[in-house]
Amino acid sequence: MAARSTRREEAPAVRRATNISLDTKLVEAAKAYGINVSRACEEGLAKQVSDERSRRWQEENRGAIDAYNAWIEENGIPLAEHRMF
Repeated sequence: MAARSTRREEAPAVRRATNISLDTKLVEAAKAYGINVSRACEEGLAKQVSDERSRRWQEENRGAIDAYNAWIEENGIPLAEHRMF
């Protein structure tokens, strides 16, 4: 019997050809080091999208975060007496 995978299988990303302009020397250096320029661009873009998503979430939820932090300041951490550290 085959073992079950506990890791969620991800569908392969659908790719779209895109034209971008990059610094020539940077592209040449990347190729000299064997860096996949398309993959590096995709990873950099994914990081920026993730960072922006996080920044916007924090901005949209700032009121709730501030209210929770104020409650903790006033009342302490819930169930603190049960903490083992």
